[in-house]
Amino acid sequence: NWLKQPESNLGIEIKALDENGHDLAVTFPGPGEDGLNPFLEVKVTDTPKRSRRDFGLDCDEHSTESRCCRYPLTVDFEAFGWDWIIAPKRYKANYCSGECEFVFLQKYPHTHLVHQANPRGSAGPCCTPTKMSPINMLYFNGKEQIIYGKIPAMVVDRCGCS
Repeated sequence: NWLKQPESNLGIEIKALDENGHDLAVTFPGPGEDGLNPFLEVKVTDTPKRSRRDFGLDCDEHSTESRCCRYPLTVDFEAFGWDWIIAPKRYKANYCSGECEFVFLQKYPHTHLVHQANPRGSAGPCCTPTKMSPINMLYFNGKEQIIYGKIPAMVVDRCGCS
């Protein structure tokens, strides 16, 4: 796989076809008439509305996806025995899991560069939350007072490789 092992890149094959689907003649690479060399410029663009860094996969427990993905997870405070939490009793927290290939969903250019440099045999990027959101919670504090607060970074909204 070229993404996991960039050194295995064997190039790219490009075919030229006419409007009927027949192969066109391909000349040898070398100087042509007037000493000019043929060349081909290929531009690859991503067409989705969201950028690669803004993209995240959503999976479920039946998914066969091995790449970095957001999975559903319901946290049940009652099951944990956390009786000081009044509400919510449970909420959808989600979690990140999966492999991070060479350039898949890397949030920062730094991650790619560290992976390339491989200092001290770095393990490469890890699948982690890249966007999180808070939840509102009603709970008892240590003085048995009821507190209503917004608890930051409690829900994983998006996963990526960092």
